[in-house]
Amino acid sequence: MESMGCITPSTLSSKDLPWQILWDKEKCTLCGKCTAICPVRAIELGVHRKRLVQVPVGLEEKPANLFKVYYGITQRTEAAYACVGCGMCTMVCPNGAVLPVHSDEIDKLRFHVNTGGEPRRRGGRRNSPDSVLDKIKFVRISMLTDPALDAGRHEFELRTLLGRVLPPEEMIRAGKENGWIPPVREIYPLIIGSMSFGALSPNMWEGLQMGISYLNEELGMPVRICTGEGGCPPRLLKSRFLKYVILQIASGYFGWDEIIHALPQMKEDLCAIEIKYGQGAKPGDGGLLMWYKVNKLIAAIRGVPQGVSLPSPPTHQTKYSIEEAVAKMIQSMAMAWGFRVPVYPKISATSTALAVLNNLTRNPYAGGLAIDGEDGGTGAAYNVSMDHMGHPIASNLRDAYLNLVKVGKQNEIPLFAGGGIGKNGNLAANAAALIMLGASGVQTGKYIMQAAAGCLGSETDRCNICNIGLCPKGITSQDPRLDRRLDPEQIARRIVDVFTSFNTEFKKIVAPLGRSTSLPIGMADALGIADAHAAERLKIKYVL
Repeated sequence: MESMGCITPSTLSSKDLPWQILWDKEKCTLCGKCTAICPVRAIELGVHRKRLVQVPVGLEEKPANLFKVYYGITQRTEAAYACVGCGMCTMVCPNGAVLPVHSDEIDKLRFHVNTGGEPRRRGGRRNSPDSVLDKIKFVRISMLTDPALDAGRHEFELRTLLGRVLPPEEMIRAGKENGWIPPVREIYPLIIGSMSFGALSPNMWEGLQMGISYLNEELGMPVRICTGEGGCPPRLLKSRFLKYVILQIASGYFGWDEIIHALPQMKEDLCAIEIKYGQGAKPGDGGLLMWYKVNKLIAAIRGVPQGVSLPSPPTHQTKYSIEEAVAKMIQSMAMAWGFRVPVYPKISATSTALAVLNNLTRNPYAGGLAIDGEDGGTGAAYNVSMDHMGHPIASNLRDAYLNLVKVGKQNEIPLFAGGGIGKNGNLAANAAALIMLGASGVQTGKYIMQAAAGCLGSETDRCNICNIGLCPKGITSQDPRLDRRLDPEQIARRIVDVFTSFNTEFKKIVAPLGRSTSLPIGMADALGIADAHAAERLKIKYVL
């Protein structure tokens, strides 16, 4: 801390911080739990000096000052140790003596975060609570002509297809001539998006896999999970549960030597392969796993030295054009699994998305396209990327679907949308809106972390320290002292709760539309919004 009386350009007071820690001296017992659990060391035990005025009875003597020294909680004011508002101190305090409170001003710390010449990084999503998806309403309610269905008692077929679907005439011809038919998977329309082993803690990853397996094995819900770009544990690669997993290969190629070597020992074909070309939270930028997350286990799975930062290049450096990347990389991945596994690319939502899509329509091995919007989450990105770069998912997805309609491929190449799905808690409504805009399914990651593991990050910049490996809940930390705060069985139980709840809510949306045997993909006449410009852009109804 700065010495007393020394004021520098970086000197701050606690009032200048976005979060102030309120401490009640009368309730505090100095147990030290709050200072021990603080992930950024924002609070510490300190010595306080209090002035007491002694006034003698009858004023026979002059009043005197008495200075009393006592111990208590002190909030540090350096930008590097600024409170992130996670509230862990409140959770562990036995007496409710400490509480972080968000500042009433919005510009706190804004000009002091660039320390050491390094711009600020953070995890989470962009600091914008608004969402076009949350403003969309479902306005086509069936009455007499197409009666609404009973969401509680009617049977619904909430399934979608992952993989290229041949037109009927081509399917028949391929069957008669014993030709090749592209692999197709029937999956649940809500996919857990790419969160890598390494970015997530071992306990978090294990809990996710256990929950997915239970949903498939016990409840018959074909839910799938994407691994992210951190490879895959050998135990999972050689298990029968691999069929519930989408393996992602990204520009860093981490862990793919181990995956290829494990091919002969694989008991099941995986669900699909996702080739990541872009990420919505930081489009045009590669991934990053900081060195303090690369422990012995992560290093072994990724095939890298321990304690070394792992940046992914912004592009696949072995490919130099869209055509080459799409044609060669997709084909080579499909060939490695004997053309039995769907392969599709994932791109960030940008104005160039249609160029990628047009190339996919001419590639018989392309199993679909995943588009990640600007509100996608990340574990580490610069503020300037998260807040000022990217394309909203709704309009980009709509453009892609209408482009497929023009070329007659809307039922052939599935589109998967992600980026801010459920950012305000409206997971089922956001998913239904995107499906009616043209998506065959949606991907979500940050919502799963929040709902299943209690992630503390928010759009008001609360916590969001995924990048420094000090996640207070142990979700994105490789520190065993933090990781053990998570119980994998509890994570699995919450995953099941999230998907069964989503299933109920989604039925409540599609039942009034009179749809039960298929998803309302592209059914945009059921959507309305109270924004004329948004309605015109998305080609949906303008309602007031």
